[in-house]
Amino acid sequence: MSGRAPDFWYDRPGPITRALSPLGALYARGTARRLRRGRRQRVGVPVICVGNLNAGGTGKTPTVIALLQRLADRGVPAHVVSRGHGGTERGPLRVVPQLHGAARVGDEPRLMAEFGPVWVGRDRVATARQAVEAGAGAILLDDGFQDPALAHDLAIVVVDAVRGWGNGLCLPAGPLREPVAQGLARADLILAIGPAEAQRRFVARWPDLPVPRLTARLEPLQTGMDWTGTPVLAFAGIGHPEKFFATLAAQGAQIIRAEALADHQAFSPQLLTRLETEARLAGAQLVTTEKDAARLPDSFRRKVLTLPVRLQIDDPSALDARLDAIGL
Repeated sequence: MSGRAPDFWYDRPGPITRALSPLGALYARGTARRLRRGRRQRVGVPVICVGNLNAGGTGKTPTVIALLQRLADRGVPAHVVSRGHGGTERGPLRVVPQLHGAARVGDEPRLMAEFGPVWVGRDRVATARQAVEAGAGAILLDDGFQDPALAHDLAIVVVDAVRGWGNGLCLPAGPLREPVAQGLARADLILAIGPAEAQRRFVARWPDLPVPRLTARLEPLQTGMDWTGTPVLAFAGIGHPEKFFATLAAQGAQIIRAEALADHQAFSPQLLTRLETEARLAGAQLVTTEKDAARLPDSFRRKVLTLPVRLQIDDPSALDARLDAIGL
């Protein structure tokens, strides 16, 4: 999803949500109708779907990266299959970061390809089969929870514990692609990402979940960079840029200015020139997220630092049990 989420998605129901609720109900029926279509295909290896109920960012990309690494530790050569949101490639195509720019394959696939094999393609079944032919022992399906093409052996719903499922309504009245109960009926695990206090609020708002809930947090990767007192101009075009700015501030950086961009926003020459000029005049270092850096032109990338974050699952035993159950 592009653009910023409207505030009323996360407020108590009011006049706007009441006016839009009929459209949200239509959207929910459309999702349900799409999910009933066709027969889900199998491709000969287990398929792990990493999806969400929300439109916009919830932490799927760091979750996929963490699963790639976890499966590699288990000796499983997992490949990621993505539709390549934001890119023009119809695929199937295996992403090579040194050859394929984000404009072609999408910023998230380009970033994930730094950690393991990633394929993009509009036809998820054909793309998954291509990955299996290339040696995939498991498929990590990125953001395919509302797509009926592939059968899922393990479905993980990722949610931002801070925002949860908002007002519980479907687009455009709320942030959801489908109602919570309808979506969780197809899920095997919920992965709630956020600090302990947010986890407590999430459980209070959404008690009696029908599937096990894992808790996790995004932690800055220790790269040896000391951010303390470093003046920075931070910019981010992710689902919730404020989380990145807060993480950067928590590392001790002196944020001169923070520019929140739309999710997946293209970096025009005019925008980059303005950011560079403002940073130079303020004596600040340009800083962005890893995902945003994947969209930067190579000529500009060297001028920008990133603050990498990695997913840390608090107790992965339920996940490991599920992986064991599907033969991974």
